[in-house]
Amino acid sequence: MIPGPFRYRRVRSVDEAVALLSQLGTDAKILSGGQSLIPMMKFRLAEPTYLLDINAIPGLDFIEERDGMLHLGALVRESTLERSSLVRQRYPILHDTAEVIADPLVRNLATVGGNLAHGDPANDHPATMLALRAQVVARGPNGERIIPIDDFFVDTFVTALQPDELLTEIRIPAPPPRSGGAYLKFERKVGDYAIAAAAVFLALDEAGRITQAGIGLTNLAYKPLRALDAERALLGQQPSEELFRHAAELAAQATDPVSDLRGPADYKRAVARTMTLRALRRALERAQANA
Repeated sequence: MIPGPFRYRRVRSVDEAVALLSQLGTDAKILSGGQSLIPMMKFRLAEPTYLLDINAIPGLDFIEERDGMLHLGALVRESTLERSSLVRQRYPILHDTAEVIADPLVRNLATVGGNLAHGDPANDHPATMLALRAQVVARGPNGERIIPIDDFFVDTFVTALQPDELLTEIRIPAPPPRSGGAYLKFERKVGDYAIAAAAVFLALDEAGRITQAGIGLTNLAYKPLRALDAERALLGQQPSEELFRHAAELAAQATDPVSDLRGPADYKRAVARTMTLRALRRALERAQANA
């Protein structure tokens, strides 16, 4: 398959991108890495009239920790995230996530911002950002606004971004002491979308009780899923295998998968339970190591 006809524009600044989005509306699509958009165009699932390439915009590929947050520019490549010593040391859950996205060729082009803006429940970063309580920064004609990650994913391939807004940055709270996270993915083959995957973030107090819990799930509902009941079951509790198994069961119950070539729905729920349990164990190990 080949894409339908479209007009290509290489954008040089955020202001130019916003102005064009305001003018063209839903007829335009943003091109960053293109690893999700281009395949959809080839299958005619997306047929934009205009393609706005933002790769020439300077200053959108930063990875910085300041003001108690990790700041990621929208054009940070997955391979850059994967290689970052800051990410490896301080945010290993992000490293877990980046290194299981597709393959090295894709990761050299794919961007963190594009992964989120695409709104695909099968993408890997959304679950991790839900677990970490991230924020998305969008720029539009009325200026900048900050969107909590819980409000960002609206439906399948639909986000809270307005047609005239550009995703410019992702902000993640810096991890407190005695905290850790993990992302675990089960796939048919390396580089495939997940059958099911789980992102877990835990923080402990000095007595070892769980004070923060975040659980995000990949490809298990019509949009990226946060397992709220499982999180609530963990708060204030001493970690234990029994507690983690209970939380994993609650996470599996929260899912609404569809039966497809990756397996029947009941199988996917079982995989979700297993991935959540394993991610809980690994997150706890990292939290205890950071005591």
